[in-house]
Amino acid sequence: MLILTRKVGQSIIIGEDIEIKVLEIINGQMKLGITAPKNISILRKELLEIKDENIKAASVNKQVLSQLENFIKKR
Repeated sequence: MLILTRKVGQSIIIGEDIEIKVLEIINGQMKLGITAPKNISILRKELLEIKDENIKAASVNKQVLSQLENFIKKR
């Protein structure tokens, strides 16, 4: 992991065409501006983690579903 210190108005460049600029720092929160080609997806990590959790929660174990179905039919 590369760790950098930047001040407001300073940037870092990733590759040839991605720029991340520090726009503002207020009360411990930093606003970043990202300039990148439209074909580059930019997501907040926590949203990606939630998406993965939702996909996992939505998957159904077919064997358990079948057992539940049989249980309901017997009642």
